[in-house]
Amino acid sequence: VQLQASGGGLVQAGDSLSLSCAASGRTFSRYAMGWFRQAPGKEREFVAAISWSGGTTYYTDSVKGRFTISRDNAKNTVYLQMNSLKPEDTAVYYCAAGGLGAFPPTHEHEYDYWGQGTQVTVSS
Repeated sequence: VQLQASGGGLVQAGDSLSLSCAASGRTFSRYAMGWFRQAPGKEREFVAAISWSGGTTYYTDSVKGRFTISRDNAKNTVYLQMNSLKPEDTAVYYCAAGGLGAFPPTHEHEYDYWGQGTQVTVSS
């Protein structure tokens, strides 16, 4: 599975942004999908995950109520809708596929495939 993330950009605090992650390969629907982010000088952290069917989602506390993860298996794409963005959301955002074990997969080692990352910058 190859992943291509897109949709990042520069926005102001309070704005919204939608990220997409397009996957190649016919096995996309087998995998849980996740979004992680890495801010400058910090370790990469978990943001959100969605089950293979899309029926179950999970979020880190700091984005609950603001971010929504979704997927379209027919389009081999996972999305991250980000609302009410804050400067502390500034980071490179990565999508990942994996999580064939227990849900939710919140650790990097639970994912097998990674996208290249897309930069999100939120100005105050």
